[in-house]
Amino acid sequence: MDKRIRKAIIPAGGLGTRFLPATKAQPKEMLPIIDKPAIQYIVEEAVQSGIESIVIVSGRHKRAIEDHFDKSVELEMELEARHNEEMLALVREISQLADIYYVRQKEPLGLGHAVLCARRFIAGEPFAVLLGDDILTSDPPCLRQMMDVYEQRHSSVVAVMEVPWDQTHKYGIVDIEAGQQVARVRDIVEKPAPGQAPSNYAVVGRYVLDPAIFELLERAKPGKAGEIQLTDSLQQLNRIASLSAYRFDGRRHDVGDKLGFVQATIDFALERADLGSDVRQYLIERLKETQL
Repeated sequence: MDKRIRKAIIPAGGLGTRFLPATKAQPKEMLPIIDKPAIQYIVEEAVQSGIESIVIVSGRHKRAIEDHFDKSVELEMELEARHNEEMLALVREISQLADIYYVRQKEPLGLGHAVLCARRFIAGEPFAVLLGDDILTSDPPCLRQMMDVYEQRHSSVVAVMEVPWDQTHKYGIVDIEAGQQVARVRDIVEKPAPGQAPSNYAVVGRYVLDPAIFELLERAKPGKAGEIQLTDSLQQLNRIASLSAYRFDGRRHDVGDKLGFVQATIDFALERADLGSDVRQYLIERLKETQL
């Protein structure tokens, strides 16, 4: 059986309530980190990892995502008429990133339900899931590293990072042996109550999964907040097939959080040749002013 990972799911059906009123009329996934929508960073990681086809699970009022990755004939004609070759190449590149498909999640019933919505697209193959709130930066990409683990071990993989113990109630937490790059998952718990986390290793928005997960999601009962939790089905999958945790070494930005979004904007700006020097100088001056 071919164990190559060729397809990926990007859930994008959430309402984005933490960013209201900005997300009242636009998808949170389209909020820009400087001049690039957050979801484009996710798609680029998938493509750089070797993913060939992507399905974005969207919801109502998410048409802007489809438009962004589609060809824009009028815009290209205008840029061509202005002889703006650099921007024309940039716009064309976006529409050629990957084969992208769309399926609608009719109700926001949780991450597990969003993944289940893409079952027909996956068609029985192992696949990746990338959450749009987590922008992960590393070389090679985190997903590529996880795909290598899956192809070697033939077991589903979740990406994990250490988080402060007082933050474990915000994440899915795995019980693993510390210190290993790749470790067998003993248990996985969704947002444990304060003081009850089995470790401080949190799942950070990247999964490589065996298609057997769909049978478990199909039978899953609503969990916390009345949603179908992916974590619950991962617990069951771990009982019938091994589940591995890959300790991600790199930088993570949680752009689903306001502070994380601001931090991502600053960090990416500092790394850009056209902005880094000016942004750094501005930050230095502002910090001096606030200390007066």
